[in-house]
Amino acid sequence: MSELWLAWIAILVGFGGLIWSADRFVGGSAAIASNFGVSRLIIGLTIVSLGTSAPEIVVSINAALDGSGELAIGNALGSNLANIGMVLAITALIAPMPIQKHLLTQEIPILLLVTVAAGIVLYDATLSPLEGYLLLGGLIPLLYIMTRSKKDHPEEVVDEDEIPNMKTGIAFFWFVVGLGVLIASSDLLVWGAQIVATDFGVSPLIIGLTVVAIGTSLPELAASVMSAIKGHHDMALGNIIGSNIFNILAVMSLPGIIHPPVMETDVFSRDFMAMGGITLLLAAAIIIDYKVRNRHPNSQGVAYLGRRIGTLLLAGYILYFYVLFR
Repeated sequence: MSELWLAWIAILVGFGGLIWSADRFVGGSAAIASNFGVSRLIIGLTIVSLGTSAPEIVVSINAALDGSGELAIGNALGSNLANIGMVLAITALIAPMPIQKHLLTQEIPILLLVTVAAGIVLYDATLSPLEGYLLLGGLIPLLYIMTRSKKDHPEEVVDEDEIPNMKTGIAFFWFVVGLGVLIASSDLLVWGAQIVATDFGVSPLIIGLTVVAIGTSLPELAASVMSAIKGHHDMALGNIIGSNIFNILAVMSLPGIIHPPVMETDVFSRDFMAMGGITLLLAAAIIIDYKVRNRHPNSQGVAYLGRRIGTLLLAGYILYFYVLFR
């Protein structure tokens, strides 16, 4: 069997392992924290929220350690593009998602702020250790702000069934197994992605933006689509926005800290601008729809991210791929 075939098998096995192990790792971590008396609020804002980015974080660390910082940067930018242009778009096409007021006052401003920060550090196509530490350090005030604002509404942070009810010993077992398989799966994925990139003559940045980013976004797509089908999609929009914030602060920062990458100049002019553009489009759609519907006398103040904006987001994502491979 050729090395290229082994690389594709490694990518597929790596994706499967990441999806399976991330769920076990987050479940075990949340159960341990709950058993030791940590509040649902803190668990929801840390373990569960960061857990949705666990595959991207581990892949980013392994890619940086292997000297493929471009792949890690591409994974962060590409995951944000996929979350909005694929996950949110497809979910909105299935069922309109309600827009909660806190999205306008908290999540959207924070997302726009960290997106601007990402553009500043990527402008020169490098990511220094200082820039990496500044991005990662942004998690501290972010979690503080979110904790203060969510104290009155902890039900918006995490559902009861997202914190498994299991004994500490069993929870610790799944925590260790989940973490171990996460690391092993990300090793396989990064190795396979490097081989495929070399064979096709493309940069690790491109592989990170496409194959790796879409693969690590598949769990969010599956969860969001199933929630929409069942009618439990109230939190889908907020969860995706939160995941994008963590991808910039916790995923994109790591290559700069571990092994500062020097990237193609297109990383800003093409890839960041595409991510920034689709993020701005989403923010504008949410703000405008919320304002318009709350002014309309018959709207009853209910705003939704509907099929029209879903179609527009999906079209923008497809257009980005056209530009990427033309």
